[in-house]
Amino acid sequence: MNAFRAAVEAGDITAVEELLAENVVFTSPVAYKPYSGKAITSAILRAVLRVLEDFHYVREIAGSDGRDHALVFEATVDGKTVNGCDFLHFDENGKIDDLMVMVRPLSGAQALSAAMGVQFERIQQEAPAATRG
Repeated sequence: MNAFRAAVEAGDITAVEELLAENVVFTSPVAYKPYSGKAITSAILRAVLRVLEDFHYVREIAGSDGRDHALVFEATVDGKTVNGCDFLHFDENGKIDDLMVMVRPLSGAQALSAAMGVQFERIQQEAPAATRG
């Protein structure tokens, strides 16, 4: 099992953060531009764990070199079912340097966007030096 998956399923945000490279790029399913850096990515992931309910992975797909993974998940947010996928790329040091999340359906993505919008001020407080890339 992928270490990121194990950490997320255990709700261990510290373990998740330890897997992130300092220069990680996070591509959100609801924001136009990606976010760059470990501080902002960590803050966003903490918020995601607060807003998604009944989160669980249903499938894991790994590239032949072990550096690319797709983790398919299901969750609910504000009563809406969300299906999605976390696409991970690991650098030569075994750290995640690229994390892209995609979700469906549109109503679920909209509910996620609204819930994350409520978290935005807290995200900024948790990663004050972070900037959008």
